[in-house]
Amino acid sequence: MAKTNNRNRKGAQHVTQDEQLLETPKLDEFKHTDTWRVFRIMGEFVQGFDELASVTRGVSIFGSARTLPDSPHYAAAQETAALLVSAGYAVITGGGPGIMEAANRGAFEAKGVSIGCNIELPFEQGGNKYVTRSLTFNYFFVRKTMFVKYSTAFIIFPGGFGTLDELFEALTLIQTRKVRNFPVVLVGKQFWGGMMDWLKSTVLAEKTISDHDLLLLHLTDSPAEAVEIVVRSQDALRKLDKTVSSDIA
Repeated sequence: MAKTNNRNRKGAQHVTQDEQLLETPKLDEFKHTDTWRVFRIMGEFVQGFDELASVTRGVSIFGSARTLPDSPHYAAAQETAALLVSAGYAVITGGGPGIMEAANRGAFEAKGVSIGCNIELPFEQGGNKYVTRSLTFNYFFVRKTMFVKYSTAFIIFPGGFGTLDELFEALTLIQTRKVRNFPVVLVGKQFWGGMMDWLKSTVLAEKTISDHDLLLLHLTDSPAEAVEIVVRSQDALRKLDKTVSSDIA
């Protein structure tokens, strides 16, 4: 028996929850429900995991999309990415302009793996041409998962709210031991120095973080030093893994 929409009947005053649940949906209505979004979200996770499954030595580089090619920060990000490729790492960025473009360009021109995890935005975020592997996401939290899951370190250049969001989310995951400890390197002492001073003089002074939490951050002006921090961290982890394996055996 065909179902009818009682809300369209003349004189219908009350619609029960059961009736709403069992009512035949309007054309394309299902595609706009939260249930449908679950499948889209799941599809983005599957796509990301499938595309990046082979990345075991990735480093995510973050920074402003508004940084111009003539900026010293652009040049430093480009150099950092090239050095990472020389050290055997893949470079992962948000795939857009500015610092992201610089990092992808450095990796691309060094003939390395240059990954761009782009996001659909109403402004600013267009893809750059220096990626060897490109993904586009609709949901920020899916994209963020890819950055953390496939990275052995975060290297962060000057940026705005998005960059700060990625920085502090990573620190929170490390601090709460949701992810294995990996280095978070801030490049640009002049830019990041004020924030570091504030963390020490205000946040630490209020005892909302500990001295140990500040050790999660490394501050430098040198692309070479940033890469060296990453390499040292990975060497230390490999030694630790060997020690644990030997103890188990």
